[in-house]
Order: sequence, then C-alpha cells, then structure tokens
Amino acid sequence: MAPTESFIDAAGRWFLQSGIQEASGGVARYYRSDLGRNAPVSTEITGYAVSTLLFLHQRTGEPAYLEAGLRAARFLTRVAWDARLGAFPFELAVNGASETTYTYFFDCGIIVRGLLSAWRVTEEIEFRDVAIAAGRAMLADFPSGNGLNPILALPHKRPLAWQPRWSQRPGCYQLKSALAWNELFEITGESAFSRGYESALEAALENDRDFLPGDADRERVMDRLHAYAYFLEGLLPVLDRAQCATAFRNGVDRASGYLHEIAPVFARSDVYAQLLRARLLAEASGVLPLNQAADSHEAELAASFQIESGDPRLAGGFLFGRRKGEDMPFVNPVSTAFCVQALAIWEDQLTKLHPKRSVI
Repeated sequence: MAPTESFIDAAGRWFLQSGIQEASGGVARYYRSDLGRNAPVSTEITGYAVSTLLFLHQRTGEPAYLEAGLRAARFLTRVAWDARLGAFPFELAVNGASETTYTYFFDCGIIVRGLLSAWRVTEEIEFRDVAIAAGRAMLADFPSGNGLNPILALPHKRPLAWQPRWSQRPGCYQLKSALAWNELFEITGESAFSRGYESALEAALENDRDFLPGDADRERVMDRLHAYAYFLEGLLPVLDRAQCATAFRNGVDRASGYLHEIAPVFARSDVYAQLLRARLLAEASGVLPLNQAADSHEAELAASFQIESGDPRLAGGFLFGRRKGEDMPFVNPVSTAFCVQALAIWEDQLTKLHPKRSVI
C-alpha cells in the first residue's frame, strides 16, 4: 500500500478493484495468487461482502462501497435466492448456474444478516422480505431432534449424513448464524425466531467444552479455532447472562492458548482477527478486563497479513494464512473483512472511541 494509505483504504480498494467481486455482484470465495484466478462465486462470501462493504461505507462515507454492497445484496436476492425452494445454494457460477446441489445452515445465516444490513441502510423491502423468508426456511428445514443439520441436499432438502469435519456436523459454531434469527426477532417480533436462537444457544453451550481441541492434528485444531470464534461471536448479544459471560471468558482464554501454541506451524489471519474483535467488544462492555498487551499483539499479527503489492488483484487484501512462516496463496475476502473490522475497532480503542459494533 502507499505510505500514506490506511489499512482501511487499502482493503477497500482491494474489494472494489481486485476483481474479487464479479460484475453480477457475486463475490468469489478467494483469489489464488499462484494460479492467477478466482475461486467460484460463493453465496456465503457474498453475504459477508455485503456487510463488509456497508461497514466500509459507514466508516468512510465513500459512495463506491455503498454501490458495491448493494450490488452484492441484489445478487443474493435476484440471482442466488431460489424462491420456489426457499433456499440459497452453496455456490453459484458466474452465469448464475448452480455449482452444487446443497444448502448450508451456516451460509444462510450469514446471507440473512448481510441482507438485513442492506435493509437497515436503504429500507428497501426486497432485502428485508428475502431475509425474513430465508430465516423462516432455516427454521423449517434445518432443525432435527439431534441439533441443527449443517447441510441439506437440494431440491428435496434431505439432510446429509454427518461427517467428522466440523463444518459437516452440528456444533457450537452454528450460534453465529443463529444470530440471524435473533436479528429477525427484533425486526418482526415473531417468537419462532427468538425460540430458534435460544435453542441454538442452549445446544452451543452444551457443545462448548467438547469442540476444542477436537482433533489430534494441530492444523485442524487451527481450523476449529476459526469455527470456535464463531461461537464466541454468537454469544455477544447475551453476555449479560452469567452463564454466557463465563463461557465467553473461558472460551477466549482457551482459544488464545491454542492459537499461540499452534501459530508457528499454521496461523490463520481470521482467527487473530476474530479473537481480537470479540475481546475488544467484550472489554468495551465490561465483560472482560482491558488487556492492552494482548490486544496490541493480536492487532499487530492480524495487520501483518495485509498484502503490499503492485498487483491490484493482491494489493490491500489479506492473506488467509501462513504455514511455518510461508504465505499461503489465498487472498481471502472474509479474512480481509474480519481483519479490517478488528483493526478498525482496535484503532477506535486507541483513540478512546470504544464503539459497540456487531461483528460482520
């Protein structure tokens, strides 16, 4: 990045100019720097991009972020959303054809929250109405007697058999997407949404202690830390409850310990950012004591993943991770989103603004 360019401006320029967002509004899962091409457009990542671009617009006032964010939101409502099935497919090709025949609970929650962020900015009922319809479909389709099924096969919405990998079985990480139900309850007053979130919260608290480490392979534990941080984020609205505050404090300590133990072998930028965001927001609300040394250390490490390059496909984006100190060839929209918000909140703390922000 240029010497006078802020990390926010550099990351924002990457979102706008790297090609990670297609002309359709859809956003690719990541850019492969070794291959020189994007992965397919992802509905989940597009949902994250809506929230991120609107965060950048709120932060800077730049209209280009608003335009790009709304283009992503309209891709979700007009291209990705299958109103007949009541589902968002996992991935879409550039031309809108489905790449898979699956829908994920986690992805749907991220998309709903992105659409609600667009509705709050514009009050366009298209965003609100699709978000509500998707939230109701999540309530109808994913719960089972043993938890929330993570993946359904389309078009009949049959649950896939659970697998050992964390993303292919229920777990505490699903609480982040259940935040969509919590937000929908605040908007609609529909008690089913409140019950959905509370049920997910109860299940997440039960799964909390079992989720980590969850695997003997340390690199897989790092991946599970990313998922576990979703659980911590999902607790943020209920930290006024004693049980939730205790689980949050203990969870931050456990996750931080594993992160710094495993990082020399494999480090993910998003894990640094997720823990930093969660800790900063909890410190601002008085749930955690201020730990400026830990905050500063994680902010420095998260910032180290931002790329300086003359190549616009790379410049300003954040790397997904490093193995044994070597950069991995993935420039990742979600890593960029998490790191930018975490560093922005850290910057606010340094200037004594102490904002209360929801996590992207």
